Amino acid sequence: METFAPIKRRSYKMIVKRRDIVAGAAALAAGAGVVGALQPKSKTTAPGRSDALAAPNLSQNRKQFRMATSWPKDFPGLGQMPNRFAEAMHLMSDGRIDVKVFAAGELVGATECFDATSTGAADMYHAAEYYWQGKSKGFSFFTAVPMGMTAAEIMGWCDFGGGQQLWDELSAKFNIKAFQAGNTGHQTGGWFRKKMETLEDFKGLRMRMPGLGGEVIRQLGGTAVTLPGGEIYQALQSGSIDATEWVGPWNDLALGFYREAPFYYAPGFHEPGASLSLGVNLDVWNNLSRAEQNMIRFSCKSANDASIGEYTYKNAQALEELKTKYGIEPQFFSTEILKRVGVIADEIVDDFGNADALTRRIADNYFKTRNQMRYWTQMSDGRYIAAREAALGR
Repeated sequence: METFAPIKRRSYKMIVKRRDIVAGAAALAAGAGVVGALQPKSKTTAPGRSDALAAPNLSQNRKQFRMATSWPKDFPGLGQMPNRFAEAMHLMSDGRIDVKVFAAGELVGATECFDATSTGAADMYHAAEYYWQGKSKGFSFFTAVPMGMTAAEIMGWCDFGGGQQLWDELSAKFNIKAFQAGNTGHQTGGWFRKKMETLEDFKGLRMRMPGLGGEVIRQLGGTAVTLPGGEIYQALQSGSIDATEWVGPWNDLALGFYREAPFYYAPGFHEPGASLSLGVNLDVWNNLSRAEQNMIRFSCKSANDASIGEYTYKNAQALEELKTKYGIEPQFFSTEILKRVGVIADEIVDDFGNADALTRRIADNYFKTRNQMRYWTQMSDGRYIAAREAALGR
């Protein structure tokens, strides 16, 4: 029985001059520039699982943190974001802070890292906030919502539009402090066993799609299934699901979905700019110095910024390979489908906002900010891309 091909490991070179290493808040701005130039390494810093989940090691003024993640080991992009964060922390602390990164299943399961961090079993996690919507529906807004913000827009909302303050308020209820620490950019609509030409084609469809996007699939008459990345291919292969979304060409190619579901659709209405997060146990966070807290902030920003450029470049390469090597010709959802999705999406997202008072404030702020940015994004990026395609052709 064929399984997906193993992910090839890659080695990376990193050149950092000692004078560029930052030790303390006074030089953090310089440190951020150095960290932004980092390239990911193929190995995590985690040696393996330990049954004794100790607090950060404070001996000889050195600290060690354990980070649980939702990603397969050494997975392209998603699996490298936490490694990039760990490298940045090591550099900015001049080797005094060590972050050990554990892939999904090494310390806890892929969807268990939030609870592990909340209780102190782990010090940090790297994951997607919409995995926690069962705890609070407000978390979904900090990853992606259908017909929501692009990568640039969600960065603007969190950093300048009040999003981070609302996120802090929500996360604190669970003893966590969270930040943006990665973004996949625009995600594709998914892989399907059959063509999706009309709204009728969604009826009875079993599709892997978490978060609010999954709620859209249910409203269209399908069944939404939540699975971690490492289990998707087998589910497609066995027929327990008919379709899946994951990320985009780069990650989708690595998992080989084209072998089981050859119809590849865009655009991804469910995640137009999926933000990934780093959460820190709030007790751990409060016991850090201000300089150490700022190291975490800047390391998160470094991982977030680098990921957007990386995904843009790598997705383009992978899409070309899917087309030329495997004969995959991307399909596009019809206007009929997208219009109906738009109506359903706003109804679902607004309804999620009614879960409680805090989620209502998050939703209202999100919608207000999205609608403020919509016209500018369309006038700038949207019109320019249309003009470029008209000038250069397809």
